[in-house]
Amino acid sequence: MTPEGVAPDAPFRPRRGRVMPLVMATASVVVCVVSALLLGQTREWGPGDQLGLVALGVAIAGFLLRYATIRAVPDGEGLTVRNLVVTRRVAWADVVEVRFPDGAPWVSLDLTDDDELAVMAIQRADGAVGRAEARRLAGLVDRSRGSGPHAGQ
Repeated sequence: MTPEGVAPDAPFRPRRGRVMPLVMATASVVVCVVSALLLGQTREWGPGDQLGLVALGVAIAGFLLRYATIRAVPDGEGLTVRNLVVTRRVAWADVVEVRFPDGAPWVSLDLTDDDELAVMAIQRADGAVGRAEARRLAGLVDRSRGSGPHAGQ
């Protein structure tokens, strides 16, 4: 276990970035459905307009629900990173460095192919928890190499 009481191989998930998207997704559907029903009582709004407004609310909710499911799942072979749009799998051997520079909104991984992968699951908005999670990820990378403070664990 890490000092925070989290298993070293537990999935990474943003703390603050999960609740608000769920609340806003619900609100977008409710507001659009209620608005469509109320506006449907006017002559200017027909059934197609109402369905379009409801579809807009559902589309917004879908985007927000995707944001709420951002995560990074480590295992013995590597890390599966699910960001907002793309899900990518990287092997531990392909990770050169874990970076969380001041001002960056989330952690990024420098990869052996000179690519950079954002890990939106570890966010600066989470404050000390986000920094601890970045250290935990760096420890997993070190452990996979057999170096660093977590080697051999």
